[in-house]
Amino acid sequence: MCSWEMDKSLLCSAGKSDSCNASSVLQLSNCFRSINISEMSKMTLASPWFSTIFALIGLSSNLFAFCVLISAYKKTHSRSRSSFLIFLCGLVVTDFMGLLVTGSIVVSYHFTQFNWTDVDPNCHLCNFMGLSMVFYGQCPLFLGATMAAERFFGINRPFSRSSRASKRRAWCIVGMVWGFAFILGLLPILGLGKYTVQYPKSWCFLTLLHDRKNIAFGMIFALLGICSVGISFILNTISVITLCRVYHDRESVQRRRDSEVEMMVQLVGIMIIASACWLPLLIFIAQTLLQEPPKSLAGSAIPRETENLLLIYLRVATWNQILDPWVYILFRRAVLKRLYPSLKSRPSIMSLYPTMNPSLQRKYTQESVIR
Repeated sequence: MCSWEMDKSLLCSAGKSDSCNASSVLQLSNCFRSINISEMSKMTLASPWFSTIFALIGLSSNLFAFCVLISAYKKTHSRSRSSFLIFLCGLVVTDFMGLLVTGSIVVSYHFTQFNWTDVDPNCHLCNFMGLSMVFYGQCPLFLGATMAAERFFGINRPFSRSSRASKRRAWCIVGMVWGFAFILGLLPILGLGKYTVQYPKSWCFLTLLHDRKNIAFGMIFALLGICSVGISFILNTISVITLCRVYHDRESVQRRRDSEVEMMVQLVGIMIIASACWLPLLIFIAQTLLQEPPKSLAGSAIPRETENLLLIYLRVATWNQILDPWVYILFRRAVLKRLYPSLKSRPSIMSLYPTMNPSLQRKYTQESVIR
């Protein structure tokens, strides 16, 4: 018998009939399922100090990165760079809030070992944490793909891109990404799948049960994340190839663009970290849902090996929120110049077209706006 079922039996034996009616059982069954775990295993897997130190390192790293970005944002005069820094600020804020919200619940559980059925009998806290896990998990991937698209057009179509670049537009795009991720996180609460307490009972996430709704939501979550990483890889690869071609062009060797190099180095770093941290979890979720479930298990049970792997891959994915800010901290222009002294201040990517005089550039920009 699982822990919440034992608690239920004790309440019934004590004469508390209100907790034994059908509606209460239905409420408990929404986000609670059979999870058998010994006290020794719980102490091994749920160390309060590890989670606390992990969360504090991530929060301080993102806070420091946010200060660095704000400082750079105040000094920049380039519209394209300002937009890129806004996207980075949105990513840092997302990572910081993700660690703060989910970390608070996990650390509280590790220190208090609270019983979910007592604290959250109606599954409100579990649904909130599940939504937060999906929202703060997918936002960095969506923002990474958005920044890759922004840099793709900024490098390959600089004149049309520069005429449309604005701070307000960048913030609107960040808001749209947040809104889309929030709607995605709402789907299980609206009935497509469900969030359940996960092994070792310290967190809530989407359910890897093999029914239609849970499979549908799990596959949507996994495929959207994989597609975001794939789009980032394709667009960043094209942008890097274009930048390298111009960078090593003999005719434009004196027109090296340190600002574009800095942004692309940061963007490639973000993509590599997101791929290494999130792809194992996303692929594992898709693979698990597409496989036939073991016939020996009950309908609400998940194999222990699957639960262990899900926990491991989730912990790997959370490293993305800690490593992301160090990309902005370490790969700034000042640091890159120390590593590569010949990287000096040069004109922007507009020098891709060295023969185009300023009047033609303005004409090209006006035509792009009219179109």
